[in-house]
Amino acid sequence: MRELESEAMEAEFGTVAGWTEEAVRALGPGSAVPAGCRGSGSEGALRWLADRLELGAGSRVLDDGAGVGGPAGWLAAERGVRPVCAEPMHAAARAAHRLFGLPSVAAVAQALPFADRSFDAAWCLGVLCTTSDKAAVLTELRRVLRDGGRLGLLVFVADRPLPPPLPEGNDFPGEDEVRELLTAAGLGLLETSVADLGDSPPEWSARADAVDAEVERRHGDDPRWAEAQEQSRRVGRLLADGALRPWLGVAVAG
Repeated sequence: MRELESEAMEAEFGTVAGWTEEAVRALGPGSAVPAGCRGSGSEGALRWLADRLELGAGSRVLDDGAGVGGPAGWLAAERGVRPVCAEPMHAAARAAHRLFGLPSVAAVAQALPFADRSFDAAWCLGVLCTTSDKAAVLTELRRVLRDGGRLGLLVFVADRPLPPPLPEGNDFPGEDEVRELLTAAGLGLLETSVADLGDSPPEWSARADAVDAEVERRHGDDPRWAEAQEQSRRVGRLLADGALRPWLGVAVAG
C-alpha cells in the first residue's frame, strides 16, 4: 500500500496514471512500456531482476504495486509469462489492464486478494519506500509466494540523512532495515546490486519524454501535474546527489 499522505502523492500515483494512459493511446502502443516504467526502474534493472526470478513457461508472477503496468508489460513480452498486477490506485490498475491486457486488481499490498502460495515469483518496484508499513508488505508477499518462490525488489534506500526539500509522503529505508525486514518476513536474501537508472535504450527515454510532453500539453495547467513533477524532481535530485541509492535485491521464500 502506498500511504497517500499528501495531495502530491495522490497526483503522482493516481491522477497522472490516468493521464498517462490517455497520452499513450494518443501516441501509440510503442510508448506504453517506456512510459509505464518511468520511476520503476530501467530496462537493465528489470532484466537483472527477471534473470534471477527463475521464471519458466507458465510461471505465475505478481507485480505488487504495478502502477500503470509498464514493468509487468515488459516482463510478459520478454519472458513469455502472464503477470498479475496489484495496484492500490484504481486509475493505475485500470490503465495496466487496458494498456497491456494483463489481469489487474485494485488492492493494497498489506491485504492482497490472493490465496496462500498463489505465485511462483513476484516483484515489487519502488513501493517499499512509499509506505511506513514495510513489514506488513513483505509478510503479505511471503504469504502469496510458494515455498522456494523468488521476490525481486527495487528500493530507493537512504544511506545517510536526506537533505530537504524531501518528496512528500515517502519513507526511505536504509539497506540494513530492508535486510532485517526480509529476514523477519521469512524471505532469504540471495543477491543484491545497484541499479543504473540511465541504462535504458535511448528510444525508451525518447518515448517516455514524448508521453510526458503529451500529458503536459493536455493537462499542464492542472496543479496536480505540477505537484507530480515536483515529486519526481525531488527524488531525482536525491538520486543524483547520492543521498538515495537504487538498491536491487532478490530473495527466496523459505
